[in-house]
Amino acid sequence: QVQLVESGGGSVQPGGSLRLSCAASGFTMDYYAIGWFRQAPGKEREGLSCISGSSGSTYYADSVKGRFTISRDNAKNTVYLEMNSLKPEDAGVYYCAAQTPAIVFRLCVLGGRSADYWGQGTQVTVSS
Repeated sequence: QVQLVESGGGSVQPGGSLRLSCAASGFTMDYYAIGWFRQAPGKEREGLSCISGSSGSTYYADSVKGRFTISRDNAKNTVYLEMNSLKPEDAGVYYCAAQTPAIVFRLCVLGGRSADYWGQGTQVTVSS
């Protein structure tokens, strides 16, 4: 059974950091692009960062470039999102999703519409 399970969300003050994890099971990441998406109330789902499970190539949205870092551990079938310098506008539900083939640009820029699998989401709150 295919599963993506996100963890690591929580509440932080502006300027703080969080590290999200996306653990995949039921498939091998090597042939997939894995991405992180944010859904904020009243806003369209945004593709924040995506990574190829095979090549490790990455994509970042302008809104998070320089603050967020995506990485993968294929041995653990897990993708991480390190989030630094968090802003109130970073708040929302964060989802990870997987798509094959491993075309990171397509997964992220299409807002996840090409994704094959989704996780259940983890809440991130940024407020003072």
